[in-house]
Amino acid sequence: MRVIAGKARRLPLKTLPGLDTRPTTDRTKETLFNILQPYMCDCRFLDLCSGSGAIGIEALSRGASVAVFVEKNPKAVECIKSNLTFTRLAEDARIMKTDALSALRMLEGEECFDCIFMDPPYGQEIEKEILEYLAFSSLAGPDTLIVVEADLKTSFDYLDKLGFQMQKYKKYKTNAHVFIERKE
Repeated sequence: MRVIAGKARRLPLKTLPGLDTRPTTDRTKETLFNILQPYMCDCRFLDLCSGSGAIGIEALSRGASVAVFVEKNPKAVECIKSNLTFTRLAEDARIMKTDALSALRMLEGEECFDCIFMDPPYGQEIEKEILEYLAFSSLAGPDTLIVVEADLKTSFDYLDKLGFQMQKYKKYKTNAHVFIERKE
């Protein structure tokens, strides 16, 4: 796994061995950032359930002004720190060693994010809990793009009730990226 483009282009990234995290493949990451690129210039990026930090690091490499990494696994947090140091992007990063909902509560009142990415464990409806929180949070403004990496069975039929709408659904072999925004 590597950084695809930008300041840290081609630099390899460490990942955790085993099944504790699901690193996004380079090909999937490239497809994702082809869609996200218009949002990257000077954006505030939130990477929830960060794993190795590859998505937030890619955002920083491509022009995000700041990225906040949220990860509760201590080994993954060390991996993120190592990757940020190696890519020389640590100066614009903030790491929070906690679960996603606790992090959101701690961040509440700060400036809203331009892009929020989450890759929570599949089948636990954590993305639903996070979206329920974000529906009434100042962290997700009217122009914030929220991206959820989810398995193909995950339902998002509740978005309308929360005041969100699906902007785009990008399907891969085993999972999908769901692009969500506030309804106008």
